[in-house]
Amino acid sequence: MSSIAQELPVVAVEAVDISSPEFWHQKKEWVKAMRLQFSRRPEFPDTHGIVDDEGMLNQEYFQPPKDALPQTERRWGDEEKRRLLEGIATYGIGHFREISDNLLPDWSGNDLRMKAIRVIGRQNLQLYKDWKGDSEAVQREYERNKEIGLQHGTWKGGALVYDDDGHVLKAIEDSNRVNPP
Repeated sequence: MSSIAQELPVVAVEAVDISSPEFWHQKKEWVKAMRLQFSRRPEFPDTHGIVDDEGMLNQEYFQPPKDALPQTERRWGDEEKRRLLEGIATYGIGHFREISDNLLPDWSGNDLRMKAIRVIGRQNLQLYKDWKGDSEAVQREYERNKEIGLQHGTWKGGALVYDDDGHVLKAIEDSNRVNPP
């Protein structure tokens, strides 16, 4: 046994009966005390409504304000995909804010970047910066990226991802020399 282990005190651990009502009562009291200690901060008066004086959660605190507008549910469908492809053809890859502003205002630029990753089939869109292509060109790029990904075992979640050894980047560069996007 190491000398460190020899120096550590032995602590007796009592068995806890979690089926006991007393155990659950003590746990509930401990939780309420922790809520009072950590949820009510004197320097932040807004936090005083999180729990009541006994430490019970104030459910109304967590409800949206009565004047809050209900969020509309967004769905990505064929029309949205068509508009994204139109935006890629018009503005190019990387100009997702413009596509959002002009064609898909319910979707943020970041939302559209994520959708473009799936449409092009490549996780890193940097090599496509400013590239403009119609829907047929985008489909060709998707198929090219999928082929490279399947060939190298790097087709993940519908997109080509890079490998640590640089084989994927080399395959992309070789493919682009033979047939530029």
